[in-house]
Amino acid sequence: MKKILVWDLPVRVGHWLMVGGFILAWLTSESESLRLVHVIAGATVFAVALFRLPWGFIGSRYARFADFVRGPAAVKEYAAGLMKLEPAHHVGHNPAGGWAIVLLLGLGILAGASGWAIYNDVGGHWLEELHEGLAATMLTVVLVHLVGVFTGSVLHGENLVSAMLSGRKNGSPEAAIPSQRPFALLVLLAWVVGAAWWMAN
Repeated sequence: MKKILVWDLPVRVGHWLMVGGFILAWLTSESESLRLVHVIAGATVFAVALFRLPWGFIGSRYARFADFVRGPAAVKEYAAGLMKLEPAHHVGHNPAGGWAIVLLLGLGILAGASGWAIYNDVGGHWLEELHEGLAATMLTVVLVHLVGVFTGSVLHGENLVSAMLSGRKNGSPEAAIPSQRPFALLVLLAWVVGAAWWMAN
């Protein structure tokens, strides 16, 4: 086992754009004077989540849903190992983390769409309640995800936060992805900027 390239640039940069966008959107959610900042932050989360859907089919190996979305039995087995403090090591996302990713993407899209509708005076009070509920649910999933990241880092002896910065995790050489996918990163950034501009105007 050695450090190998696992996460491509679109996955890593998209991850941190969602982190920053969600934090900023949450902090500005009650401020009328910072409403535009809130909208741009939410639009960033929305745009990255939308980009991640096709990338989950055409992206590099560990970015694909087929690699990390597993059924209940696999999640139960991983959770059982976790309870014994002996969780199975996965080069990409583990089965539980995979479902956290799916939930965060879905919630990011729904919260972004409802927020955009509110910003354009579509819907009423019920939509505002829905938007707030989606954001609160997303925060809950984020907190559970953070606990999982901390637990996985300790039990596997590898810094998963650092891995999402460098793109490298423990694995065998043949399990590495061959490219960082820099062109796809440019597409992601252009898409996020365009989507944020469009949703804020």
